[in-house]
Formats: sequence, structure tokens, C-alpha cells
Amino acid sequence: MCGRYTLTREEREIAEKLEVQESFEFTPRFNIAPTQEVPVVFHDGGRTCTTFRWGLIPFWARETAIGSRLINARSETISVKPAFRNLLGKKRCLIPADGFYEWKKSGKQKIPVHIHLASREMFCFAGLWDCWRSPEGQEIRSFTIITTEANEGLRTVHDRMPVILRKSDYQMWLDPSESNKESLKALLRPYDSEEMQHFTVSPFVNSPRNEGAQCMAQTRDASEGELWELGSF
Repeated sequence: MCGRYTLTREEREIAEKLEVQESFEFTPRFNIAPTQEVPVVFHDGGRTCTTFRWGLIPFWARETAIGSRLINARSETISVKPAFRNLLGKKRCLIPADGFYEWKKSGKQKIPVHIHLASREMFCFAGLWDCWRSPEGQEIRSFTIITTEANEGLRTVHDRMPVILRKSDYQMWLDPSESNKESLKALLRPYDSEEMQHFTVSPFVNSPRNEGAQCMAQTRDASEGELWELGSF
């Protein structure tokens, strides 16, 4: 499951790191939630970055409400689920991020945890996208984040994690001529736990209406007990 994530980088850095033109508008975000418009990289005659809506709306859907139920796609079943099975071969995308949230169960409480690379570098989730058109001609491009089993370091937090692709796999994932589904599915594996870190964050992040650096203020590392000050990310 991945229901919230962060992308706290400026447009220029996103464009430079992913080798795309700055053809999108984006304000750094600390609490991205489903149904919101966020940067997505896909192949459109070349590597293109623009904003899509989070929550896949299949082209055959009667209404947009289905998107709120399709924010994630399990890597184990994307080849058979009706909403996803035709997308793996031709509509793959990268979703830029620099962290994501999960909620760890502790008794009756759910404690928010921010998860990121130990290097603090930006990365990309593996995603699928589709284009839906209303009877009136409205067009909405939307996406889902692919998930896999959690790596060893995150299993105490949650049993699932989003697929984080290696930079060396970006080209293959976006290449429209690559249609071997088994080769593509081989990329959908847990990221190495040794290269990741996580720490607990303020309950302020629990509401998707809340935004800003306060979502990660006065946090404590869930594995090492290290205190992080506001803005240290």
C-alpha cells in the first residue's frame, strides 16, 4: 500500500534529474494524496513530464470515482486485473518522489512513518497510466503506483511497499518498444533495505488536507532513535 508520499523538490531539479524538459508546473509537496495532480514521466515521442491525477481511471470506466480505489496496483496481479492488464505492455510511467508514508500499528494507534532513501536522493516509483474521456469530451490522464512485498527493513512497518526503480531501469521501463511482460515484471521487486531509512513523523500528516514541512517536523528515527529537526530532510 502507498497512500501518501512526498516530492519536496523544485521543478528544475526534477527536470534535470529525470532528463525532461520543464513543461510542467509544480510546487514542492510534503503530503501528496490520491486524486491530486502531480508530475509523472512517460513516453510521448520522447521522455515527457507533465501532471497526471493520482488514482487510475481506466479508459472504459463510466465515471471518475473508480480512481480513488485504484491508487495502487499489486505487482503480482497486474497481468490479470482488468484495470491494469493492458497497461503493462504500453502505458508505463515513472512517478518522481523523495519519500512516502506508511502507518505502523502500535496497539490501537497508527503511527505515521516517513520512508526514504538513505542518500536523501529523489527516486521514481514504477507506475501505470491511462487516459479517460467523458461523454462531453473531458480528458483525464491518471496513474497508479505499483506495489510489491516490503523489504526486510520495512516489514515491521507494513507488509507492502511501492516499487522503487533503479535509475538504470528507467529507460527500459519507459521504452515503448519493450513489450516482454516477464522482463518488465522482473523489475518490480523490493528495493534494498540497506539503502533505505525511516522515521516516525507528527500526526499532523494524518490529514490529507495538511501540507508543508510541518508534516515532517520534530521526527524521530523509527530504527535508530535519532531526532530530526524541521527542514533536515
